[in-house]
Amino acid sequence: MVVISAVVPTPSRVESLAKSGIQAIPKEYVRPQEELNGIGNIFEEEKKDDGPHVPTIDLKEIDSEDKEIREKCHQELKKAAMEWGVMHLINHGISDELIDRVKVAGETFFDQPVEEKEKYANDQPSGNVQGYGSKLANSACGQLEWEDYFFHCIFPEDKRDLSIWPKTPTDYIPATSEYAKQIRNLATKILAVLSIGLGLEEGRLEKEVGGMEDLLLQMKINYYPICPQPELALGVEAHTDVSALTFILHNMVPGLQLFYEGKWVTAKCVPNSIIMHIGDTLEILSNGKYKSILHRGVVNKEKVRISWAIFCEPPKEKIILKPLPETITEAEPPRFPPRTFAQHMAHKLFKKDDQDAAAEHKVSKKDDPDSAAEHKPFKKDDQDAVAQQKVLKEDEQDAAAEHKVFKKDNQDAATEESK
Repeated sequence: MVVISAVVPTPSRVESLAKSGIQAIPKEYVRPQEELNGIGNIFEEEKKDDGPHVPTIDLKEIDSEDKEIREKCHQELKKAAMEWGVMHLINHGISDELIDRVKVAGETFFDQPVEEKEKYANDQPSGNVQGYGSKLANSACGQLEWEDYFFHCIFPEDKRDLSIWPKTPTDYIPATSEYAKQIRNLATKILAVLSIGLGLEEGRLEKEVGGMEDLLLQMKINYYPICPQPELALGVEAHTDVSALTFILHNMVPGLQLFYEGKWVTAKCVPNSIIMHIGDTLEILSNGKYKSILHRGVVNKEKVRISWAIFCEPPKEKIILKPLPETITEAEPPRFPPRTFAQHMAHKLFKKDDQDAAAEHKVSKKDDPDSAAEHKPFKKDDQDAVAQQKVLKEDEQDAAAEHKVFKKDNQDAATEESK
């Protein structure tokens, strides 16, 4: 008689895997060799005072009537956007009470049994990415990330699908809806300052990324369970965000690392702050003057980490992303070829050339009169890395603001961007 050993399936959710008692993580969750450098104890890393620190920008005077005081605030924000591309925002105008409500709502959802959360499960292979999920291996590095998440469009209101928003807790929809409105207003203020910083009219960047009607705000709540081998695991793979701006809250457990001046720098936990990233979209529009910084997520053995990332994304097809004419000079020619947001993601994540991306997304280069001329100075696969992707292969950028394989209008960014 032949005895066949039972095959124990790997749990579909990382939370279940983490709670299963494993002492070693499956090979699918091991970070690529190129990323194993500099991963130590994240709590010790966060305490270090030597080396560079992510800048903290006080927005209290962003609208000051005193021109000198207002411009000082604007210059500090502009400098951080140019030198780092990431910053802690304090005195940002969003109340601690509202932020606490958003955090409690998200934590309460994830505190439910996995079986309850599965009622909100998405279906990535079919293109349904909104809802509860875990990263699936894709065509880039092929590894899995040590996180579960909840992803959904939160603004504009007419583009939301409230039917897939968590019903438990009852404050989830009210708190998240109000937070979305306030983040959208904050984005307008930030874009105005960054426009002025490029010598443009203050409403220019807002217009270039879609305005109030078309700029999508996508929220991804990232849940990183305790990990038995954090020195090996992918939290979030090294990537740059494809968004215009990304705003992040977290539960004060460290885990964000930035690749700055050739080294990985661990972001400190700054109370009452919102982390803000400049994304690829603004890097392209500014011709590289604003930086979309390479970053990654690290997990730990001691505490669950949760983060709330909101990605502010331009419409997929309506706008051609390319350096604005005012940012181009003879000494600083365009560093990026013109692409739609959809083409940029397809190129960056799956190495499609622009013709393939155009065909897939039904975008013809005939619709872009500048396309033929402006593509000539560029190799077809070299421009989306520019300043950030210095030490990693380009195919390790697939997390992109945590915007992975998504296809549909309110779903194009989603995994796993984040943080």
